[in-house]
Amino acid sequence: EDIGGGDRGEAGPEKLGYERGGSGDKKWANFSVLWQSFTLTFLAEWGDRSQIATIALAAYKDAVWVTIGGVLGHALCTGLAVLGGRMIASRISERTVTLSGGALFIAFALHGVLTAPK
Repeated sequence: EDIGGGDRGEAGPEKLGYERGGSGDKKWANFSVLWQSFTLTFLAEWGDRSQIATIALAAYKDAVWVTIGGVLGHALCTGLAVLGGRMIASRISERTVTLSGGALFIAFALHGVLTAPK
């Protein structure tokens, strides 16, 4: 089900569960979003090329500054993704985004199968 409310696909508070009860429900909903976004980002980044490059950089440079730079870089990248996603969500439906993402996933999978080295 599309969580968007209104004509432009905006997420209304009643769709996100913020209007169910007192402040305890809202705090739990906020923690749930925090946990989901942390898990998604952590699992997506685990073992990718940027993490391997960061490991190599930390082997030769000061680990504290590598950590600070990595955190700031990732925060900026994620922040831009969130803002971009918010802008896109106000213009197109969640269903369109889901179908487009699925189509791209299949296209990349086909490309990988057809162009794989033999």
